[in-house]
Amino acid sequence: MKLFYSLLTVILITISACAQQTDSEVKAENPEKINYTSEIVVPDLNIPWGMVFLPDESLLITEQTGELIHFKNGKKTFIEGAPEVYFRGQGGFLDIEIHPDYENNGWIYMTYSSTEGEGDGGNTALMRAKLDGNTLVEKQLLYKASPNTRRGQHFGSRIEFDNDGYLYFSIGERGERDVNPQDITRDGGKIYRLNDDGSTPSDNPFVGTENAKTSIYSYGHRNPQGMAIHPSTGAIWINEHGPRGGDEINIVEKGKNFGWPVISYGINYSGTPFTDITEKEGMEQPLFYWVPSIAPSGMAFVTSNIYPEWEGNILVGSLKFAYLERLELKNNKVVKREKLLEGLGRVRNVIQGPDGYIYVAIEKKGIVKIVPKK
Repeated sequence: MKLFYSLLTVILITISACAQQTDSEVKAENPEKINYTSEIVVPDLNIPWGMVFLPDESLLITEQTGELIHFKNGKKTFIEGAPEVYFRGQGGFLDIEIHPDYENNGWIYMTYSSTEGEGDGGNTALMRAKLDGNTLVEKQLLYKASPNTRRGQHFGSRIEFDNDGYLYFSIGERGERDVNPQDITRDGGKIYRLNDDGSTPSDNPFVGTENAKTSIYSYGHRNPQGMAIHPSTGAIWINEHGPRGGDEINIVEKGKNFGWPVISYGINYSGTPFTDITEKEGMEQPLFYWVPSIAPSGMAFVTSNIYPEWEGNILVGSLKFAYLERLELKNNKVVKREKLLEGLGRVRNVIQGPDGYIYVAIEKKGIVKIVPKK
């Protein structure tokens, strides 16, 4: 009888979710015509987690195992002085970004899993440093999540600057689903907003709230591994992993609760439910969600006229299905999904370079450039 009711609950949740899955019913399609080619720009990388172009159009690339690579003029150089990472499960050397005024101040920002602080294990940290030749110098730890834990999942973490110069970064809920994401006195399952020096902006939503982590900007997240600034509105967009179903795209808003794990379009990996609702007052609905999950990674908006049919679209990597997904938008609604670069490997990241081309980081392969056919 217990088994019957468990199965009935799963069926009811599935029916309820399907009734609301207007967005996720937009199925990912293979392109009718392949109008691009791909070429390897940086070969022989293992898990290239983060990448950023410097003003000279060379690349800085993080390998999850802890290496920082400078790729310039066809040559890889391993940078000395990279932060020591806690390489476990999904943890390691994560994202990398440069300051909007990098040419004048030289600041480079990195997220990684770190053992610093109390407790066994690690948690996500944010550092900035400068590059002197082939060495990182002037390293400053700007934020370190606590407590440390030996859990190997959900470190996040992406970095983005908005048009006002504020720094946003994500930390996953570290596998503590029922503890961290809904509690603003705890790290994990949050989007954070800092000044570029690591200090907390005075207008952050929880400044003045007793015991709150004042760097939190939004909460109720699971594991955001994609982040990009909208080219027109300047809003910060993220994607985040759901469990079995319920991956999401969200637009970050000040002080908003994005619901995890109280509401979700997903279920446990075992197939059992953990919540029976997909909506609740005071909690935000996703702009888009995936059922089944694709395990979204890096994301980027296309603004380049090199890809005229893709302008204004979002590109999102799929770790689970090993392709790059193109999502066509109309009025902030996904109206078309298309699979790109199928069969090359797990897509970890995607960015648009200063030359206007799209660059995709693929595990066990390297950095691939998408080139339209003439």
